[in-house]
Amino acid sequence: MNNLKAYLRECGTWIALCLVLATLLLLSFCQPAHAQIPSAANGYQRELTRIVQQEWGMNGRVAVHAAQIHQESGWRPNVNSPVGAQGLSQFMPSTSAWIAEIYPDLGRAAPYSPTWAMRAQARYNRWHWQRLSSAADECQRWAFTLSAYNGGLGWVNRDRRLATAAGDDARVWFGSVEQYT
Repeated sequence: MNNLKAYLRECGTWIALCLVLATLLLLSFCQPAHAQIPSAANGYQRELTRIVQQEWGMNGRVAVHAAQIHQESGWRPNVNSPVGAQGLSQFMPSTSAWIAEIYPDLGRAAPYSPTWAMRAQARYNRWHWQRLSSAADECQRWAFTLSAYNGGLGWVNRDRRLATAAGDDARVWFGSVEQYT
């Protein structure tokens, strides 16, 4: 009987040790992953930072603009989308022309020029941001701004009206207005 108790105690110790090791192993896989800056972005980091801070102030959201470029073009300045969007910031030709027209200090539309594309992107985001001030908070406002960048302010406003008509909060993108796009 004493041998059985000793055996069970020893087994219990081993089981407990195995559970602790298994837990530690699992926790090591659950550590937050820190995203690396894409290597293609490294060449644009300083210039994009300067441009965003120039357009938005020293606290401008450089990471948001960088993520947008990464999503739009993967940092490829000469890329064309299947629907005709061009360059690093993926502007449609009509949007490039319009931006150059309302912001003559940017110069002629040049969507394949990384500098022009980043300046136009920051300015165009700012243009939308200024018109979407009724969002519930900064996160929602960025969601509206990025949606307007891709689909136009008119579509965002239409979607907000649809959300209101359905009883949803037109100041909230996530879980509300996004359902109507």
